[in-house]
Amino acid sequence: MTGRDVHILSAASALPGPAVDNAALARRFGMDPLWEQWVEAFIGTRSRHLALDLESGRITSSLADLAEEAGRRALEAAGLTAADVDAVVLGTATPDRLMPATVNIVADRLGIDQVRTFQLQSGCSGAVQALDVARQILLSGSGRRVLVLGGDVIARFYDVTTDLKKAAPAELVNYVLFGDAAGAAVLATEPGPGSARVRALFTRLVGLGREPGAVLEWFGPGEREADPDRPAASEDYKAIEEHVPVMAEEVLAELLDEAGWKPGDVDLLLPPQLSGRMTRLISRRLALPAAEDVSVVDDAGNSGNAIVFLQLERALAGPLGPGRRAVGISIESSKWIKSGFALEGN
Repeated sequence: MTGRDVHILSAASALPGPAVDNAALARRFGMDPLWEQWVEAFIGTRSRHLALDLESGRITSSLADLAEEAGRRALEAAGLTAADVDAVVLGTATPDRLMPATVNIVADRLGIDQVRTFQLQSGCSGAVQALDVARQILLSGSGRRVLVLGGDVIARFYDVTTDLKKAAPAELVNYVLFGDAAGAAVLATEPGPGSARVRALFTRLVGLGREPGAVLEWFGPGEREADPDRPAASEDYKAIEEHVPVMAEEVLAELLDEAGWKPGDVDLLLPPQLSGRMTRLISRRLALPAAEDVSVVDDAGNSGNAIVFLQLERALAGPLGPGRRAVGISIESSKWIKSGFALEGN
């Protein structure tokens, strides 16, 4: 089936700095110790990595920094060099600049040139959208190997001088829910050691007539001056908690149908990673009888477009061996996108 199949050869990640646990956040923002317990009980995230210094608010890593590191690691793990890459695709909600595109900065740093590059602006489903674009390039015969990147630096929107004791609940949650990271994967038309074949993959916009569940602003100076109280980030968590589990069930059903699998055939589940608590609720709801969860959100936070790659890195490192099957699900609440993939170890 060579030439018709697409394989994930490797996956890698990059996390900025040491883990920041809930106790460190509580100390920095002067929160009561009970707040720390509330975070672990109702959010379920123990720690996250932040691309900024909490004391000064200074950004310590850019998205390009993290994506370069992840991309380099993925290429090395696949036994490839920059000259072997036929295209580069990046999915992110937080590019470093509007121009030049972050994907091109990363390609330059990795020594990749004379290839097609694409940058997809999307929430966490952008990772699967990037995988989808790479897959289409390979299936069309336009290349043999594609480097796929995904990541976000959400801490750039934090104000470390904020008094969280006075913050609205929606703003408060943002400080504990998210983390920063980047990830990468190498897709190819030929399998390799420890690789996985893509059995199914899709992304689909389902937001017709629906209000956004999440908004991340990009302010110009004039806009910010005209409306200084407008939040940079906002979420409708009630809508997210209502719709994401249902959408996850729909994605799973479609993946199983396309791959020709039954629920009991799935060995690994890469579930949506909004928070530790929601991840566990969704996994129980999906009720895959033999599946082991591959989850990173408890320790890495919701790192947006990096999440899928962190999960893939963990799966390819051991659990997804020859003949074993995995499904991954990613739901974007910003304008409601369903996405997912099914993999089988080579």
